[in-house]
Amino acid sequence: MSLRVARVTVDAPHGSDTVATATPAIGWVSESDARGWMQSGAELELELDGETQVHRVSGRDSVRVRWPFRPLRPRDEATLRVRVTGSDEAVSPWSEPRRIVAGFLADGEWTAHTIAVAAPATYAEPATLRTTFPVDGEVRRATLYATAVGVYQASLNGEDVDDQVLKPGWTPFHTRTVHESTDVTALVRSGENAVTVRLAGAWATEHYGFRENAAPVYEEQPRFAAQLLIEYADGRVQTAQTDESWQSAPNEITASGLYAGEDHDARRGTSDWSPVAVVADVPVPGARVSPFVRRIEELPVAEVITTPSGRTVLDFGQNLVGRLRIRVQGASGTVVTLRHAEVLEHGELGTRPLRAAAATDRYTLAGDGVEVWEPEFTFHGFRYAEIDGWPGVLDPADITAVVIHSDMERTGWFDTSHELVRQLHQNVVWGLRGNFLSVPTDCPQRDERLGWTGDIQVFAPTASFLYDVRGFLDSWLRDLEIDQVDGVVPFVVPNVLGPARAAAAWGDAAAVVPTVLYERFADLDTLERQFDSMRAWTDVIVGYSGDLRLWEGMFQFGDWLDPDAPPQHPAKAKTSADIVASAYVFRSADLTARAAALLGRESEAREYAEIAEEVRRAFVAEYVTESGRMVSDAQTAYSLAIVFDMVDESRRQALGDRLAELTRLGGYRIGTGFVGTPIIQDALTRTGHLDTATRLLTQTENPSWLYPVTMGATTIWERWDSMLPDGTINPGQMTSFNHYALGAIADWLHRTVAGLAPAAPGYARIAIEPHPLEGFDDAEAAHLTPYGEARVRWQRSGESIIVEATVPANTDADVVLPDGRRHTVGSGSHRWTSTAPAPRPEPGEVGPESSLAEIIDDSEAYQAIVEVLGELRPAIAEDFRDNTEWSPRLTLGELFARLLGPEPRAAVERRLTALNTARS
Repeated sequence: MSLRVARVTVDAPHGSDTVATATPAIGWVSESDARGWMQSGAELELELDGETQVHRVSGRDSVRVRWPFRPLRPRDEATLRVRVTGSDEAVSPWSEPRRIVAGFLADGEWTAHTIAVAAPATYAEPATLRTTFPVDGEVRRATLYATAVGVYQASLNGEDVDDQVLKPGWTPFHTRTVHESTDVTALVRSGENAVTVRLAGAWATEHYGFRENAAPVYEEQPRFAAQLLIEYADGRVQTAQTDESWQSAPNEITASGLYAGEDHDARRGTSDWSPVAVVADVPVPGARVSPFVRRIEELPVAEVITTPSGRTVLDFGQNLVGRLRIRVQGASGTVVTLRHAEVLEHGELGTRPLRAAAATDRYTLAGDGVEVWEPEFTFHGFRYAEIDGWPGVLDPADITAVVIHSDMERTGWFDTSHELVRQLHQNVVWGLRGNFLSVPTDCPQRDERLGWTGDIQVFAPTASFLYDVRGFLDSWLRDLEIDQVDGVVPFVVPNVLGPARAAAAWGDAAAVVPTVLYERFADLDTLERQFDSMRAWTDVIVGYSGDLRLWEGMFQFGDWLDPDAPPQHPAKAKTSADIVASAYVFRSADLTARAAALLGRESEAREYAEIAEEVRRAFVAEYVTESGRMVSDAQTAYSLAIVFDMVDESRRQALGDRLAELTRLGGYRIGTGFVGTPIIQDALTRTGHLDTATRLLTQTENPSWLYPVTMGATTIWERWDSMLPDGTINPGQMTSFNHYALGAIADWLHRTVAGLAPAAPGYARIAIEPHPLEGFDDAEAAHLTPYGEARVRWQRSGESIIVEATVPANTDADVVLPDGRRHTVGSGSHRWTSTAPAPRPEPGEVGPESSLAEIIDDSEAYQAIVEVLGELRPAIAEDFRDNTEWSPRLTLGELFARLLGPEPRAAVERRLTALNTARS
């Protein structure tokens, strides 16, 4: 038997060994070729300061195990090894050592002053800062701790200290800043050393708000602070930190903004050094917990386009986030202008959706040979770039699109034979990549790019499958709690839009996102830390609900961007905003109760469970009729009641049937907005309407998930019709071609279509339940769980469905096959052959699953069956018409099985299909 520890994990940014806490959570992944392998124990060995500490774990624990050793001290360097024992008592070899570096500072250890340009000539002036310091001995280690209110890159002796971009990223700068902890030992040299810092404003100096209300929120000028700690081999310690001795100068970047773009004059160089100003200190920074922003990928030009007006536009074939790198040669003073946009409108660059964002970069050539340039402190959302002023003949090989985003580990994949759905999923992935840049934004291109809470609330499950977003969302949730005011969660985090106001489905991110991190990563630590934030939000909205326990009559976004809403009024949805709000009071109260129970806070668990039940009963009494209708007879209302488990089983089915009927009456086109879209497919599936969900998924007419795909979309659009069929951009003032919220459908593709979902926190137990969709030949999902890779694939083979699954070691799985058979299996590879379930008839349709009672009530269907039976077997037709002994619960399929052979039965089913088609 082969057994090994394949991976040891620690709470550090992807690609880093640096941890932000003295007691980081740790974990490991075991691999065994023994089926059903379970861990019975593990040994952890930590090498630190020349000493070895050993800790033994009993049982299965291997995910987010709490630090069992003495707490780390600043700059500690340790190595961790793990070996495991199975239930068969077999013992693995020791794992490869996992390096761990303590990247935090001790209390009071941050002493750097904060500096800025003393007399800036312009608003948000980019600058270069510098200092020198001596080194007079053998250096054991040198660590640079640095932060900015703005963005920066540091170099030591002419070499950049790392490959990060736009660091330290965006936090609520007035109250929270983040420092990098960079090992620069290899860059330090004996004698005189020079630190140079390039600095710009970015998020810190941007104007936030809409139209004439846009204004600065944080600072008018960027600020920087750092301390370089040098530890000599002889025990001496030297610190070089920012203070009044530093100097500043303008540099080649003449202007820089996230929305406007960047101007670079290569003729300028850096000169005219002058003393810096020591300014008000930044908040004491904390060590980074979120992943770094990096250059992730490069894309070449896919096509060079000459527009109807004669302009040159480059198509990179993919809507992306980043900037261009150019290689150019020409006369000094030549200005190359790069304008960016996501789409073409009637052949020209479509810039109207950018609103006030110029998204334009300019490079002025020095004229001294081949010059290579890439903007440093900005980014754009674009697929197309218009090039103006290029000297000579443009060679597309000289221009490259550089993709940037937070560097998270990819953990989830999905594939299917349905090409449009495959592209839809790819669009979701690219939408996440473009909007997970320091914070989870709504869009990456226009004059917004804000951390809208509603978007991430609905998208967090999808994101948690596709990438390891735990650290990314952990960091963002800290900002959410900071920006809460008396429990109220603002619309955006960090909050730059004024006083916090409550909105259902937006503020509920405080309860939903920590819950998702627990469900997907077994992250009880973040759930515990965020519990007070969760409870404070729930208390606010429960207070709004009053004695009636219904949140009504207040401002709401509601089912934002319902496709029937007017372009200029995206909140005017079919579903009552009060229904949305009251459903989310239940949702947050219920999640708060569950979190309290997990954390052992029993009295609070009882309190919030009682509140949730009061809200549920009030909701049903006010909004759900006895016959199973919602007073807001719209798809989102039904979906909320079903998916949030607010109704009993009998009414749930009636609600699901009406939901399916509304979907059919809508021509299987989307009828939901931000709130209903992520859950409608689950509501249909749970109530037995998989065929309706399939037709809704595969619809290509507007509005639908696949309409943008047929229009050439490579990311998820903000509106269902961000571009109209004639190639005109939606007339609304707000539209984006890279908005991930409506891409939350991907979570259903993973869990339901492919059939891979967590059945216990962190995938300690896996749910395998594939749903072969009509018109699909196969589907597959793979996910790198905290225990290792899990995979499910189904494929049609004649009349059978072949299901294959891989269950990671130290886990097990509950399996439900398409024909309803159930299994419980352990780790290893598994294969089953199943029959495909008979399609359930949709509302207004008849089929093998229709009951005799339904057929008798449907005179048209009844007559059709009698006629075709009369053509095939007159005696049987007579029996069918006259026999009163058949049970009304008997399905047509069961009846046909008793009365007909395969060939006549198929003829009846063809007649029913024709009838259904005619009705559609």
